[in-house]
Amino acid sequence: MNNPSPPSVPLLDLKAQYATIKDEIKAAIEPVIESQQFIMGPAVGELEAAIAQYVGARFAIGCASGSDAILLAMMALGIGRDHEVICPSYTFFATGGYITKVGAKPVYADIDPVTYNMDPDHVRTLARKCKRLKAIMPVHLFGQAADMEAYIQIGEEFGVPIVEDAAQAIGARDEQGIRVGTRSAISCFSFFPSKNLGAFGDGGILTTNDPDLADRLSILRVHGGRPKYYHKYIGVNSRLDSLQAAVLKVKLKHLDQWTRGRQSNAAYYDKKFKAAGAQTSQVPLSSGSGLPLRTPHPAGAQRPGMAMPGPSHIYNQYVIRVPADLRDPLRAHLTEHKIGTEIYYPVPLHLQECFAYLGYRKGDLPESEAAADQTIALPIYPELTRAQLDHVAGTITQFITQQAVAAR
Repeated sequence: MNNPSPPSVPLLDLKAQYATIKDEIKAAIEPVIESQQFIMGPAVGELEAAIAQYVGARFAIGCASGSDAILLAMMALGIGRDHEVICPSYTFFATGGYITKVGAKPVYADIDPVTYNMDPDHVRTLARKCKRLKAIMPVHLFGQAADMEAYIQIGEEFGVPIVEDAAQAIGARDEQGIRVGTRSAISCFSFFPSKNLGAFGDGGILTTNDPDLADRLSILRVHGGRPKYYHKYIGVNSRLDSLQAAVLKVKLKHLDQWTRGRQSNAAYYDKKFKAAGAQTSQVPLSSGSGLPLRTPHPAGAQRPGMAMPGPSHIYNQYVIRVPADLRDPLRAHLTEHKIGTEIYYPVPLHLQECFAYLGYRKGDLPESEAAADQTIALPIYPELTRAQLDHVAGTITQFITQQAVAAR
């Protein structure tokens, strides 16, 4: 009797998600189509109110993309030529790239190798050296909240606002149990289709508790004009369209359920990898301890005496770490076994060609560079079956174990 072939496991399967909400989506977009109000229609305002309530912020302002959200945040805060903004190097390009769009200079900080988020100690060191620091931008990378307590303190110490890049982290909670997007001057979210809350195209939103900043952002996204044809600022064209808002309103109702699915899948991976000898990212690969595979450091659960939930990781990505010389062979092996993967991010921003003018050299941010060489993102979407999870975990542990034995 032939054994069944192992299942294919794409990195992301949006069709599987759509199948569960197809009727809701069709019912939501039909009124928009009938109304023919595609730009800044009622659905946009309804989504903004829903996101503000979900996150816990006073205001939410929709825009055309998560990248534009960063641009609008810089503009609203008056950040411009020759100003400095501290941000991580190990992140998506828009974090640093859109700082430069307003003429400012990104000052790249290294990461904490346990969480992959920006290292507050390094941020404080850099802040002391800056001449024209105007903001600090932590990224809640892969869906795990950065250390907001530390950044709030650093921002107060140096008199600059905090801007959260929460593109990968809607729904995540920080160490205080507070959802990201509420404790900074402005927070930036992305609705790119692959995000845990993804649109049917591009989209983004900003949250803030400051009414003046909310008003400025809402004007800046429509060419800086209010009323129409009367321009208070030089803004940009960055509007969230009504069809995307209608889709996102439907998806938002399912977001917590999907998050629980991602967390359950992450816990299953954790269990499988731990049984094979892997440890979490708290134990450096250089220690030589256990199987040379590191799983994400899990955020804590409910803490005793807390009225609200504790910190949470929403696993927009589930990222493992292996020795650099095994990373690409492992990825090729997974491809052969029909398992999708991705490298987030193969070249940190301080080493990108377009930022050569900033003068960084290889070795300047060692933890960012090591993560770029050693990490792989695995399928984590909530619709994964147990057979698919077993196939991913089994294929990885078998390969790493064999390589470790061969190296002895």
